Amino acid sequence: MPSTQPVNELIIITGMSGAGKTVVIQSFEDLGFYCIDNLPPALLPTFLTLMKESKKEFSRIAAVMDLRGGDFFSSLIEALEQIEKQDLVVTKILFLDADNETLVRRYKETRRSHPLAPAGGLPLEGIHHERELLAEVKEKAQFIYNTSSMKPRELRERIIAQFSGADSRRFTVNVMSFGFKHGMPIDADLVFDVRFLPNPYYIEKLRAKTGLETEVSSYVLKYDETQTLINKLVDLFEFMVPLYKKEGKTQLIIAFGCTGGQHRSVTLAEYFGDYLNKDVPTVITHRDIAKRKG
Repeated sequence: MPSTQPVNELIIITGMSGAGKTVVIQSFEDLGFYCIDNLPPALLPTFLTLMKESKKEFSRIAAVMDLRGGDFFSSLIEALEQIEKQDLVVTKILFLDADNETLVRRYKETRRSHPLAPAGGLPLEGIHHERELLAEVKEKAQFIYNTSSMKPRELRERIIAQFSGADSRRFTVNVMSFGFKHGMPIDADLVFDVRFLPNPYYIEKLRAKTGLETEVSSYVLKYDETQTLINKLVDLFEFMVPLYKKEGKTQLIIAFGCTGGQHRSVTLAEYFGDYLNKDVPTVITHRDIAKRKG
């Protein structure tokens, strides 16, 4: 009889086609997870049993499951219920999303056809269909990443920050900047509008720069209203963040928004990203910093 080894963590990676599953599964491989791509959901309980009975140790597993698996949704939900009843493993779902415009652009860049688009049809038709089919699974996900503005490197860094510990349930914070003229972030837990702060855009020598540069950040931070805001948010975060962690939340996304996502929001995101990182693992993302139009 082979000795059984504990499989104590399973991450199911799913979501929209073109949202970054390849980058994510490669990142999990680098973190030491045993990874499997395109696992049919109906085989999941059997797969886990085999892993437990193996002579090798597979304590952390990441599995990509998507529409390539055929009868996806009903079988996935049934498999998750069976795993829960048998207490086979702690299971989390990571759902990757992106806005329709981004997904269409990615398909055009790679010259691939969407798996659900009708023969000769537009990628957007398949995207709309897939989004409808994935709605129920998205509701069950513990982690939802919107990769619309993420470069592969940023997505990889977020995976590492979220899952590099011995237990992926550890608490992490993502601080992001964005521009209101590009739309509100759909995955943020807390959104702060900093458009009331003095705007470096109206200073000619600062207009072409961003909050990543000292000239701009010093300009934003020197004002009394900025320092008052920082002091109030420090009190707020010191009160709220430990309570989010105590409640069992695994990630907190804090977004700072200004008009274009170049100056004020970037400055505040950088400031609080560094501040919060002293106590909790924190990733900084600047969603719209590359969208400058002059």
